[in-house]
Amino acid sequence: MSEMVLTDGFYRDMKKRLKGRVSPERYEHAKSVAATAVRIAQAYGVDERKARLAGLVHDWDKDYSDAEIRLRVAELGVAVDAEMLESMPRMLHGPTGAVALGREFPDIGEDILQAVSRHTFGALDMSDLDMVVYVADLVEPKRTRRAMGAMYDAVGTVSLEELFFATYRQVLASLIERTMPIHPDTVRIWNHAITKRKGTS
Repeated sequence: MSEMVLTDGFYRDMKKRLKGRVSPERYEHAKSVAATAVRIAQAYGVDERKARLAGLVHDWDKDYSDAEIRLRVAELGVAVDAEMLESMPRMLHGPTGAVALGREFPDIGEDILQAVSRHTFGALDMSDLDMVVYVADLVEPKRTRRAMGAMYDAVGTVSLEELFFATYRQVLASLIERTMPIHPDTVRIWNHAITKRKGTS
């Protein structure tokens, strides 16, 4: 990865590009996620510059419709399972955004692109940067969910792994409460987190 992508100049350029491709509300959210990611990164010793950039561009492909994101998957050659493509295509904006960013800006590091890709579903082996961006997306102050506000306040008072676990738990609870479909990978990640917690308790 080139150090150039971590500079303030590159960040400002990416803000301009993002503003031209997403709605005003999405743009404000992205800036708030970037600021929140920096706050979380500072609390847990994660590279703040990487967190800021990943937080800013995490929704690079979010404004595509269901039909458009399916076309995007095909055009970019993103490997996804059929169930995800059929029942929850909008969630694929993480993987497609990461691939698109990597092709247009090859100097962006793989760790940043991975964090962008994983911010929607998570993964079994989340890195510290992955967790920072995942949590920042959900707890940034412009969101109004009361439970997520508690997660924001918990930054720095619990371990990063515990913060991620608590945030993931709230996501699952919200999906169940709203009678939304839950992808099998989400269940696997949850079960893995539970097993890991039991092994360290």
